[in-house]
Amino acid sequence: MEKIELTASRCCFSSNDEEFVGFEEDVEQIIQKLTRGTKECEVISIVGMAGLGKTTLARKVYNNHYIADHFDVRAFCIVSQTYSIRKLLFEILKQVTGEKRDMIKEDEDVADTLRKALFCKRYLIVLDDMWNYEAWEDLQSCFPCVERGSRIMVTTRVQEVAIKMSDPYFLRFLTEDESWELLQKKVFKLEGVPLELEEAGFEVARNCKGLPLVIVLNAGIIAQKERRVSVWEEFAKDLSSLGLEEQSRKAVQSSYDYLRDHLKHCLLYIGYFPEDYNIPVSDLLKLWIAEELVPNINDTENLEKSSKDCLSDLVNRSLLMVSKRRSNGDIKYCMVHDLIREFCSSKLEEEDFKQRIASYNSSSEVPSSPKDPARLCMYIHDNLVNQLELHGYSLNEISMVDSEEKESLEFIAHPRFYSSKCMDIVSLLINLRLIRVLHLLDINMDSTWEFQNSPASTLESLTHLKYLAIYARKFDFKWVSHMIDLQTLRVHSHQRIKTSPDIWKMKKLRHVDITEFSFIWEDDEQEEHVLDNLKTFGKCRVSLADMNRKFWWRFPNLEELSLSIVNFHGMPNHSLFPTPEIHNRLQSLEISFPIGFSTSIGWFKSVFPMNMRFLSLAGISLTEEVVTSIAALQKLETLKLFFIHFPNNNPRWDVTDRQFKVLKYLKLGVASA
Repeated sequence: MEKIELTASRCCFSSNDEEFVGFEEDVEQIIQKLTRGTKECEVISIVGMAGLGKTTLARKVYNNHYIADHFDVRAFCIVSQTYSIRKLLFEILKQVTGEKRDMIKEDEDVADTLRKALFCKRYLIVLDDMWNYEAWEDLQSCFPCVERGSRIMVTTRVQEVAIKMSDPYFLRFLTEDESWELLQKKVFKLEGVPLELEEAGFEVARNCKGLPLVIVLNAGIIAQKERRVSVWEEFAKDLSSLGLEEQSRKAVQSSYDYLRDHLKHCLLYIGYFPEDYNIPVSDLLKLWIAEELVPNINDTENLEKSSKDCLSDLVNRSLLMVSKRRSNGDIKYCMVHDLIREFCSSKLEEEDFKQRIASYNSSSEVPSSPKDPARLCMYIHDNLVNQLELHGYSLNEISMVDSEEKESLEFIAHPRFYSSKCMDIVSLLINLRLIRVLHLLDINMDSTWEFQNSPASTLESLTHLKYLAIYARKFDFKWVSHMIDLQTLRVHSHQRIKTSPDIWKMKKLRHVDITEFSFIWEDDEQEEHVLDNLKTFGKCRVSLADMNRKFWWRFPNLEELSLSIVNFHGMPNHSLFPTPEIHNRLQSLEISFPIGFSTSIGWFKSVFPMNMRFLSLAGISLTEEVVTSIAALQKLETLKLFFIHFPNNNPRWDVTDRQFKVLKYLKLGVASA
């Protein structure tokens, strides 16, 4: 067993060879990778988003005198998105041989000539700005694998490319102090910083968000300004816009242009979140699916996988930052750097917040036939809302929507929009009926008169909803039973919600998260209803006294289940999972028990589902029976036990007598006496 710890490599430097911050340690690490180790040819890959200084680091190492002495020949060339293999090889050949000619002979076999030039030599080849693995496949055959300690150093902003080639060297952003140090060196050179400018200067550096390229660009701008506090404070305030100078913008633009269409839509959607917002990935993936931004390849079963692939692709390309990971390594929260967020915002504004989003057929990742054209969608934004308010929420009266678009236009109701300002949300909903996402957790719907008077009629026009998150004092399934396309239902309520026959009408439900949920069910139901598509049932506070285990069998394909047991008095003496075959798709289970829970009352008289990978239990007694049930899970990777009690007051657990074959993460928390 081992506890997973995720650490980032430390790398602090500017994008200019003249100024470096905290760079010596990184140079030394890369030099060691290049000069030590096996005699076989190895690849060292440096990965990070645009502007982090990958090229600067590579050049600093390449020009190091020790590296120059260690290798017989060296070459440094830029690959980029579009490249000619023949021209790349010729450039490497010229540097290796010292040739000055600019033209390639028409009948010259450049690959063979280069291979012969490198043979029996210890060489270093730097391939800067590689965008795809195919480029490496095209080039690698030209580099002979003679055991002389040759090395190839690659820089890329695509994590997937780096991983395929070697164990990557990850670059991080600068801290606020490092950013300020770099800004001082660029602006003041060898001069001291005037005391009156220290606070404003630090604010300028802090607002650069740790991206070396942006710091250097802004340093060049502010160095030309008056050294007055008011001027620097104003510059710090306006820094987000000034940071997007042409050089930085081009870096982001090129990353964006290289994306497939559906990834562009996903990135723009992320860029619509507030600045520095930690985006919960589990929510983001559901929102992407609801807005039909991700390809639906083959069948709906793969929607979640498709959305995760999109997330991974954007992270690999360094367009998204991972801000927190789960214990199993999955991404829990992600962020978008301000540089990229500003680009996304300006891109949406340029397109009048409109996008044509293509559908995908069931067999391949290509747009559908002309019979099913791309959807024209518009993000709901402040200007649109202002215009609707001025004209009585009538689309026919506003100029930003063309007359020919009014009938077919669909609206993207981004979660950010709902918390941006107070509005007559009910009137807006009634007039924008084609929205797919409604995220109202930050709005108390009970405070609106229309919703208080008739919540069902308020929501009845929303027939296209696929994602609904709502905060209401008392929720009723009848309000949403007409939403036959609903995939995600999240309800925060003060009163316990009873199950209702209306839930079975929503056959496409995939994710349900209800804070207070009573599992009372009528046993005299004649028809056995099943929700085959339901995958996650989470964060429900339940009373087991109300629960009928037949209820769970109606969700045969559950993958994640999270329950908080509020009491167990009068609980039927049966197990939740009588056999390991029940819910064999369940991979994640979280259960918290009330204080004083006794294992003699059912539950652990049986085994857990056999395919569990994540198990979290709180408030239990770690008896032999419990441990045996856990140890039987051959695929368990993460085990969390909180507020646990030991039998006979003996706080000791010898884990060596159990075989946890694939367990990677174990967390224990013993209840205080």
